[in-house]
Amino acid sequence: MSVKTSDGSSREDVSAAPAPPAPAHGAAAATPGGTRAHAHSVPRVVIESEETGVHLNLGDLWAYRELLYFLTWRDVKVRYKQTLMGAAWVVIQPLMLMLIVTLVFNRFARLGAGALPYPLFAYSGLLLWTFFSTAVSSSTHSLTSNSNLITKVYFPRLFVPAAAVAAGLVDLSIASVILAALMIYYGVALTISLALAPLFVALLTLFALGVGTLVSALTVKYRDLRHALPFLLQFWMFASPVIYPTTIVPGRWRWLLVVNPLTGVIEGFRASLTGEAVDRRAVAVSAITAVIVCALALYVFRRTEDTFADVI
Repeated sequence: MSVKTSDGSSREDVSAAPAPPAPAHGAAAATPGGTRAHAHSVPRVVIESEETGVHLNLGDLWAYRELLYFLTWRDVKVRYKQTLMGAAWVVIQPLMLMLIVTLVFNRFARLGAGALPYPLFAYSGLLLWTFFSTAVSSSTHSLTSNSNLITKVYFPRLFVPAAAVAAGLVDLSIASVILAALMIYYGVALTISLALAPLFVALLTLFALGVGTLVSALTVKYRDLRHALPFLLQFWMFASPVIYPTTIVPGRWRWLLVVNPLTGVIEGFRASLTGEAVDRRAVAVSAITAVIVCALALYVFRRTEDTFADVI
C-alpha cells in the first residue's frame, strides 16, 4: 500500500505491513547473509556505580594484549629516534659508569668485591639498577606524555606504564651482551645457578612495574612527584648494594639492606653468576614486597583511572 505525500510523491505505508515476529529469548537471529548469529555474540557494555567498588577488569588486559606490543616498540623507537649512536647508548651508559666506579672504588679506595672481579661486580649491579631506574622514570611520565591518546580513545591505560617497563627490558637484553663478554673475559665458570638469573630479572621487572604504575597514577594529580623522583632514585641507588658489597656495612646496620627490596634481587643475581648460596631471607623480602607493591599499584591505578582524562 502506498501513501501520497504533500509533494506529490508516493511512499510505502509500512504501518500497514505486519511486523515480523520477535525472536524468542536466547534464540538465534537470522542475518542478511543467510547465517544465524547467536544473541550472546552481541557486545555488551555494563555501566556500574562507583559504590560497587573498584573493578580490576583483568579481562581487558588480555583482550587488548596486542596493544602492549605496539606501545612497547613505539617507546623503543621514540627513545632512540634521531640519535647518532641509537641503541648503543644502552650499552654505553652502564659501561661508562662501571669504568668510573671501578677507578674510584677499586683502584683508589681498594674496595673488594668477593668472588667476582670488581668490574664484573659493578657492571652486574649497574645493569639491573639502570633498568630499574629507567623503567620507573619512564613510567612516571608515561601517562602525562600520552595525554592526547588517553583523552581520545579507550584502551586499558595500564598498558602505558607497562609499555615503558617492557621497553626497558629490551634495553636490558642488549646491555646483557657486555655482561656475557665480561664473564668470558674474567673466566667465570658457568654453573647451574645461572638458570636463576632470569628469575631475578623477572622479580625486578615485577617490582619496577609496581613502582612505576603507582607513581604514574599519582603523578597525574600530583605533578611534584616528577621533580622529587630523580632525588629519590639517586638516594635509593646508594642505599642499595649496586657498587659496593654488603660486607662493608656494619652488622648493626645490615638490617637496612635486608628490608630494601633491591638488595635481594641484586645480590641474588650476582650469586647466580658465581654459583654461591642465595640469601633466602633477602630474596623473600624482595618477592613479598614486589607482590604487595604490584597489588597496591593496580588498586590505586584502577581507582584513579576514571579521572585521568579530566585532570591530565
